[in-house]
Amino acid sequence: MKKSAGRRVMLLRASTLTVLLIATTLIGLPADAPPTKNSSPSDVAILKNSQKLLNEGRRIFRFDTFGDEDFWGGTLRLHEAVATLTPKQVLGLGLKVDASALSSALIEKLKKGRVNLDDPSVTLSLLKLNAVVGATGFFNPRGELTSIGFQCALCHSTVDNSVAPGVGRRLDGWANRDLNVGAIIASAPDLSAVVNLLKAAAPSIDETAVREVLNSWGPGKFDAELLLDGKAFTPENKPAATLIPPAFGLAGVNQHTWTGAWGTVSYWNAFVANLELRGKGVFFDPRLDDATRFPVAAAFPELYGHKRDAVDLITSKLPALHYYQVSIPAPKPPAGSFDSSAAERGHTVFSGKAKCTACHVEPMGTEPGWNLHKASEIGIDDFQAKRAPDEVYRTAPLAGLWTHTKGGFYHDGRFPTLLDVVRHYNNDLPAPLGPLNLTEGEMRDVVEYLKSLPD
Repeated sequence: MKKSAGRRVMLLRASTLTVLLIATTLIGLPADAPPTKNSSPSDVAILKNSQKLLNEGRRIFRFDTFGDEDFWGGTLRLHEAVATLTPKQVLGLGLKVDASALSSALIEKLKKGRVNLDDPSVTLSLLKLNAVVGATGFFNPRGELTSIGFQCALCHSTVDNSVAPGVGRRLDGWANRDLNVGAIIASAPDLSAVVNLLKAAAPSIDETAVREVLNSWGPGKFDAELLLDGKAFTPENKPAATLIPPAFGLAGVNQHTWTGAWGTVSYWNAFVANLELRGKGVFFDPRLDDATRFPVAAAFPELYGHKRDAVDLITSKLPALHYYQVSIPAPKPPAGSFDSSAAERGHTVFSGKAKCTACHVEPMGTEPGWNLHKASEIGIDDFQAKRAPDEVYRTAPLAGLWTHTKGGFYHDGRFPTLLDVVRHYNNDLPAPLGPLNLTEGEMRDVVEYLKSLPD
């Protein structure tokens, strides 16, 4: 009896293990795992396609210039300015160096301070190694820099500083809040092409004025609408540039730019590759034909809403780029970076008394669907909103807020800290949601909760 019962238990355990193994194979198969004999042809195709898109999309995000070197190097001659920069100046402009592109010997020299960071030739060497994140140098057979192009990673990647400040392993999707895009562009020897575009909105503008506008942006900011509407400053005479947003945690998010109805991730990839990076491709958006709202874009339809270059180096890459971007998760905060007890209390306030989940629906942090609101609904001015097609602001996802250690919060960084953001909603949020009437302690607990996301 005892032996028979024992055999039944052993058989039961074996059967349970078999079921678990089969379930793991069929249900829990990771995206990069090889297909098994139990996989259907459809499963095999999906697995192979997902890995192919992920690999291609990562390469495109990190290294593809879409042919934009013809603009940055060929038209603006930006490479001439870059060739004179020392590594110290490059890092000072917020550009980052990918440690994986460096040899172990060079990394050791960097750590020991044995690399001359005041020598422009070292900058050229880094470009030849393809080590400058988001930038690609083009060289002739004599080793001379002849052009430069940029990738998505320029603004939407940084490094972990594991080797030295500004040098480390890539962090794709993170907003580079050190990057001084305006100062980099302003250093180009020839900005006449930009001046000629802006004359559609400001006929008297010249290169000096354009450089002043670009240099007004500061680190971590970029004005994606400047070459659409020509609006360089707010009514308060502040720079109209907005913070570079993160490109992580966007899976499932509809409108994903600061201002509304520009489009989804797939739209914005096409928009940026064609209209911002100035790559070669096809782009269509007849909303840009509105000369009242977008005088620059409307004056040059062949460059904006009806762009169709003879050679298309963008369109075929958009599917994989989209797949990779929505695959980037929001990073979890480091251990000890927030008060876990306060975060738990803050979550209760966030989803209860503060009514934050009325818009920041958990766990996405934004509304499923049309995640847009008028400026009057959130108690701020509408300047930036009116530069967008629907004149509204997006409900920003919240995961990864802990990475925003520089530049402030909201689209233009108007709130220096998360506590300032919460206080704004507590005191200035209009009815029917506001005012919130939170205590100081409750507001600080909400901040700790926000710092904990997506943990």
